[in-house]
Amino acid sequence: MQIDKVIKIAPAIKWSGSKRSQVPTIMKHIPNFKKYYEPFIGGGSVAYAVLPQIGICGDSYSPLIEFWKKVKDSPEELAESYYERWNQLQDEGHLRFYEIRDRFNLAPNAEDLLFLSRTCVTGLIRFNKNGEFNNALHHTRKGINPATLHTILVDWSKRMQGITFMDGDYRSTAESITKDDFIYLDPPYFNNKSRYLGTIDYESFLEFLAWLNSKGVKYALSYDGGRGEKSYLTHHSANTTYYVTFEVESGDRMEFKVSDKEYGMLAEGDKGKLTFQGSRYKEFTRIKSDAVHEEN
Repeated sequence: MQIDKVIKIAPAIKWSGSKRSQVPTIMKHIPNFKKYYEPFIGGGSVAYAVLPQIGICGDSYSPLIEFWKKVKDSPEELAESYYERWNQLQDEGHLRFYEIRDRFNLAPNAEDLLFLSRTCVTGLIRFNKNGEFNNALHHTRKGINPATLHTILVDWSKRMQGITFMDGDYRSTAESITKDDFIYLDPPYFNNKSRYLGTIDYESFLEFLAWLNSKGVKYALSYDGGRGEKSYLTHHSANTTYYVTFEVESGDRMEFKVSDKEYGMLAEGDKGKLTFQGSRYKEFTRIKSDAVHEEN
């Protein structure tokens, strides 16, 4: 196994909780392995960087897995589908976006998902309480240029050839794993109350981690272990280093080293005021969640 130490990754699809900016840090913790597993594939940045010869990646959201299968097997057709929808948006105006969004919510599919993710506000994949995609059109941006996206999808296709994509939960995706393999886990965060898709039963997930330990499987886990009143950090080491990535108004992302206490207080989707000096993190003042308007 040879890991490809990629730093900059152009996303094939924008997905909530992307680890694109954290890939260099994550890659430092990936050991040698025979087969790569990633059951919460999301935007796929870690799989892209790892470039496994043999991999199994999955997700419980079927349209996303359909998308990844088409990236792997038919990127040209997928790019063409975006080109057609993008042209319709330019010619017919904003109402075309909402027609496609309504169609997607009635019959979710990979092509509409890609289009919506590339033309909605800041590219955020967001759902209401009924599981319907509800983000709006980004009126001040046209969406990624179809020629640019074509190049990106073809590149991703080449890097995904060793991966089998599975439509299912993390347990079914990893059922054949052995001690010679490696699994990267990026589940929805504990006590996640955001508007983004996905949640799991965390007691069952902790049992799954115990199962991996019993088999001697090597794994890396991205999660918030200090959410709510209960801490899930069971093997904390004084030598652990914590990093948090913040997205600022310009859309740029900035990664800072923080204390374990500060790390436990932060959660994906938090909004507030970031204070820093150079590369040194100083403070994050959170805006209360009830002050943020949610679209249902």
